[in-house]
Amino acid sequence: MILNTATPVALLAILRASDVSPNIPPCLANNFHGIFGQQSIFKISDFACFDLLPTSVDEGSVLPLHLPEDGPQQLVWIQQSSIDDSLRTPEYEAELANFDDWLVSEKRVAYPDGQTILFEGANSSPLSLVYRNANSGIVAVADLDVAHVLSSRLPRFWKTLPIPASPVPYFPVPDTAIERVRDILVSLRFDALIAGIVNGISVEQMRKDIRYLTNEDGTSGIQSRHSFHHGSRIAAVWLKTQFEDAGATCRFMDFLGGFAPNVVCRYAAKVESSNTVLISGHYDSRGSFGMERAPGGNDDGSGTISILNIARRIKQTGITFRSNVELVAFAGEEQGLLGSKAYARELRAKGANIILMIQADMLAYRAPEEPPQLGLPQFVGTPEVAQLVANVSAIYSPELAVGLTTACCSDHQSFHEQGYPATQVFERTGPIADPMYHNSGDFSNRPGYDLNQVRSISKVQFATLLHAAGFDLPEGVGLEDLERVE
Repeated sequence: MILNTATPVALLAILRASDVSPNIPPCLANNFHGIFGQQSIFKISDFACFDLLPTSVDEGSVLPLHLPEDGPQQLVWIQQSSIDDSLRTPEYEAELANFDDWLVSEKRVAYPDGQTILFEGANSSPLSLVYRNANSGIVAVADLDVAHVLSSRLPRFWKTLPIPASPVPYFPVPDTAIERVRDILVSLRFDALIAGIVNGISVEQMRKDIRYLTNEDGTSGIQSRHSFHHGSRIAAVWLKTQFEDAGATCRFMDFLGGFAPNVVCRYAAKVESSNTVLISGHYDSRGSFGMERAPGGNDDGSGTISILNIARRIKQTGITFRSNVELVAFAGEEQGLLGSKAYARELRAKGANIILMIQADMLAYRAPEEPPQLGLPQFVGTPEVAQLVANVSAIYSPELAVGLTTACCSDHQSFHEQGYPATQVFERTGPIADPMYHNSGDFSNRPGYDLNQVRSISKVQFATLLHAAGFDLPEGVGLEDLERVE
């Protein structure tokens, strides 16, 4: 690259996360801004660092960053989710074309001076296009408040992730943490007690729970669980009560003004231990563009009822744990993993010892003629944790076809970025196929919504937790007793 006096003050390096090694040069590590989709982003002001980028860098993945002082300054990553061809309908392609036209409308002139109006009227805010390829891009907006509501303007299968203004610590998962997961892998064997525990998860209870969260039963009054909507607060209170009734100690964690809180629940280890196993889902939802209704039956009511029914089974069986166990329902996922990022940072600041983390996001949809499946992330996460989950599935839910998915990325990414071993469980090997993804029709009473698949994946999440955390049954309780409390 030839640099001259007209060169901007920084370069934006957009690199495949898989190409970034744990031992990157300090000039990169000190200018890391996070993982976005399948990309790691670095903002480089020392141009000598350009020569230290991985040799696999694609042409066009390093670009000049020039944000005028009087223009938008907050960068936001926008990305199309990995979707099946069946979802690329003429309606969606028209929606995408309209979005592209909006980005390069007549209100916008050549970069870097061009701006497109994000919102009409008195509350309008300028937006500048910084980078765009077929499936992702970067835009600049006025501030974080605008960034957080940008998702309401995107096409239905697109997501936003605000890019921090300042570098964030670069925390690769340490070898010692990976080795602990490998130890669990090596020792993994079928356990009849674990089978008895996880087999007691109830499909009928899951049905009741999801119908409450979507208001299909008419009792909750929840029209939307969007993080800004009052319905998300109703859901948060209900979830906290349900987890507490299942014996957990819970708290609300506020992380941003205007957002629903995270619901953080804990089962303390029976003996003193810093080890913690964390499983999670996100309870916030997103509906169709311009519509209030956002039932989120699959995304991510299915992951939420998975961890809730694991809690119910913990209560039923009376088990105690040898490690600390946390069950967390995150908010703000749809606006850029905001709730989980805040909690993962909090845990890192406290020096928390997270053995592994498993996020459940979208477990319920099964496409016609396809078998029940379990998808594990192909790109972002800890491969050893994904392998552990796959092996556990083969033991306790062999009916699931297990493979990799390009669907990316849920709240496990927030923990992966903080150096914690993490993965996600998903409904399919391959891209997203649910026609009600990010749609106001995402209810549980529809074709393809399969609670038996949710139960099978929940059993895997629970069994992995039990193997990783260690557990004890009440004195005198055995396998026959477990079968009686199903």
